[in-house]
Amino acid sequence: MFFIAQRFGVSLNALIAANPHITNPNEIFPCDVLCVPGAPPCRIPASCPPGFQGRYTVQPGDTMFFIAQQFGVSLNSLIAANPHITNPNEIFPCDVLCVPGAPPPPPCRIPASCPPGFQGRYTVQPGDTMFFIAQRFGVSLNALIAANPHITNPAIIFPCDVLCVPGPIPPPPPCRIPASCPPGFQGRYTVQPGDTMFFIAQRFGVNLNALIAANPHITNPNLIFPCDVLCVPDPREDMHTDNGEEITVE
Repeated sequence: MFFIAQRFGVSLNALIAANPHITNPNEIFPCDVLCVPGAPPCRIPASCPPGFQGRYTVQPGDTMFFIAQQFGVSLNSLIAANPHITNPNEIFPCDVLCVPGAPPPPPCRIPASCPPGFQGRYTVQPGDTMFFIAQRFGVSLNALIAANPHITNPAIIFPCDVLCVPGPIPPPPPCRIPASCPPGFQGRYTVQPGDTMFFIAQRFGVNLNALIAANPHITNPNLIFPCDVLCVPDPREDMHTDNGEEITVE
């Protein structure tokens, strides 16, 4: 019944009321014959409120909600602009609606100043997010957010907002390579991303303190970087080699 009402541009209630021989409107069968009431007259506003975008003629299948979405206005403002539509849940093809003006964009948010050492200012473009801007300029997302306290919700930014772009992520320190290794070492190991002294010691079966002691060029054992080179001591006290070999881990 709903689709038939839509097809002929009449309300569902009017179609049901015109067919009392259909005792259950939820059950109709092929060969049932329905009386289709006349469509209501088109409702056209005498005038529209100031600042409206334009007039829109309702099409089959339209709802107030979808029309509001289509024109980028709120549902409440669309309803308020059309008091001649007494029931917003029932609109019909050929009804004419006043479409109110779209809400103005929020004002541009511009920082009064930027923190020391920033790269520059960036004006947000359509489609931008804080994450993509951070990636574009090679900075961390947290650093970008921290540099822009005037953006109260980092998940919502608008074109014309201006951001302070902090300095780029500093490059890693130069590779630390020992001039020589102590006697009896297994070999040299190049630190890989994610490595720690503890895991390297476990991997090669050596004592953590022995690994630290064999690498005095690593001033802070809690801070090692990819490309640092470590001397790996030999856990076997009775076996020593004069020249350690490069160790690789598959």
